[in-house]
Amino acid sequence: MLQIISATNRPNSFTYLVSKQIQNLLSKNTPSNILSLESLNNANLISEHVFSKTKPSDIISTWQQNHLIPSDRWIIVAPEYNGSYPGILKFMLDALSIQQAKDTFYGKKVGLVGVSTGRAGNLRGMDHLTGVLHYLNMEVMPFKLPISTIDKFMLPDHSFSDTVKLPLEDFITRFLAYSEK
Repeated sequence: MLQIISATNRPNSFTYLVSKQIQNLLSKNTPSNILSLESLNNANLISEHVFSKTKPSDIISTWQQNHLIPSDRWIIVAPEYNGSYPGILKFMLDALSIQQAKDTFYGKKVGLVGVSTGRAGNLRGMDHLTGVLHYLNMEVMPFKLPISTIDKFMLPDHSFSDTVKLPLEDFITRFLAYSEK
């Protein structure tokens, strides 16, 4: 199973729409699931259980057992927040690393897509995220896809024009080849 992570808790985000576009572009032979950090908005994250080694929070435990441990490859779609990636993504990675870190992260292959309404497509954020993922013993595909001025390419049906779709298709092809090695 390929896990797509929409790495923001912002409602109605371009990040989620790009994640959905990736899922739609994947072939039927590549089952995938989207894990949206928007679902963390109503979770009781700031509690003693989030970083507990004995009883992790329910949402973190569910994500690990049902989505992240069973998947052998991830695509993370990360928007640019203040020159990096969202704090909620870092919070999630930190919480996930408390319980079953080896099963959750080690050796899994990751592709990164950066999204921004600005010019750089979150290049710097993807570099920051790469360092954290390497620390967690994940294998990050060297080719990263920055998507700049994402707001200019949305179509009325909430998909994206070929300016975004074609690079996404290329990214998916490269990632599937990379992750099957």
